[in-house]
Amino acid sequence: MSNWRVYLSGEIHTDWRDRIMEGVNALSLPVEFSAPVTDHDASDDCGVAILGNEDQKFWYDHKGAKVNAIRTRSLIEKADIVVVRFGDKYKQWNAAFDAGYASALGKSLIVVHDPSLTHPLKEVDAAALAVAETSEQVVEILKYVILGQLER
Repeated sequence: MSNWRVYLSGEIHTDWRDRIMEGVNALSLPVEFSAPVTDHDASDDCGVAILGNEDQKFWYDHKGAKVNAIRTRSLIEKADIVVVRFGDKYKQWNAAFDAGYASALGKSLIVVHDPSLTHPLKEVDAAALAVAETSEQVVEILKYVILGQLER
């Protein structure tokens, strides 16, 4: 069985990625994970650190966003499944963009968020093939779609 490529997008302040990877590894599922750069400072500063400083915040952020997009776009395009997690601490516009990009590419999209975000994320949820509340539910979805096994 060949590896499934799963891209893990979204908030970077909790251990949700680790929980998915640990659950998948415990089941020995054939999954290869990728993700954006999750070091917040590196992600913010990469453009100016590599390409030179900017005096205006707009151009500072613009450079970083474009450099990060090289990784993000490439990995989403290669993914079989894109999982996007929305946390409640910050507004993750980048995660919403990733979900929209994945949807536009016809990728299988799984969205993860707390029920309190159902209304603000209704359009994102409508594009998803599954909307989960926990990392553990994502692991169960991956187990089912990869192995065709359902725990009852």
